Amino acid sequence: MHRIQISPELRARVLAERGRAHIFDSLDMRRTAHVIVDLQNGFMEPGAPVEVPVAREIIPSVNAISAAVRKHGGQNIFLRMTIDAGSQASWSNWFAFMHSSASRTRMAAAFARDAHYWRLWPELEVTDKDLVVDKTRFGAFVPGASRLHEVLQERGIDTLIITGTLTNCCCESTARDAMQMNYKIVFVADANAALTDAAHNATLDNMLMLFADVMTTEEVITTVRRAR
Repeated sequence: MHRIQISPELRARVLAERGRAHIFDSLDMRRTAHVIVDLQNGFMEPGAPVEVPVAREIIPSVNAISAAVRKHGGQNIFLRMTIDAGSQASWSNWFAFMHSSASRTRMAAAFARDAHYWRLWPELEVTDKDLVVDKTRFGAFVPGASRLHEVLQERGIDTLIITGTLTNCCCESTARDAMQMNYKIVFVADANAALTDAAHNATLDNMLMLFADVMTTEEVITTVRRAR
């Protein structure tokens, strides 16, 4: 697991500004969704195209949060990173300049719909009550990237609990945009995964300072259980 180290100076500053450690410690579960970001074979399997080893270690925490949310009337939504012809055309600079030709081909094949690496990690607990939403950008709220915003609005959801991988990429991108679209964000410190502790902790600092309430899995589950 990541060694979590949020800046003490930042914690003190946030506490002074907000007057309490957790700003979303009271939830209305009818308006809350747990958004599980990109826990797919392509990020999870040993030797996968974008293997994130710590992501395998957070699965028990993610499943525990999902179970609590499901039991207490919230909605679980699993996001899947997806690459198709449309995204390669409309996001052409990322494919052209951030990848070699071989890397671009490998990524496109890995995260094509119905490919093995595109599928959700089998150790995730997913039920018929849960939703799965495909996205074609790092952030699910980029215009045209997914139907997540529409799905949330249809259900009157205004609060998101964010877990998944990578902490500093798709999870952070989705959380940042969601907060600026007026969603309340709970970012789970020990149920997100990055490639390094440094990258993970930098995002936690960013989230706490500007975008989200940062909680542990235990704190999230306690909050969910006592929710209205």
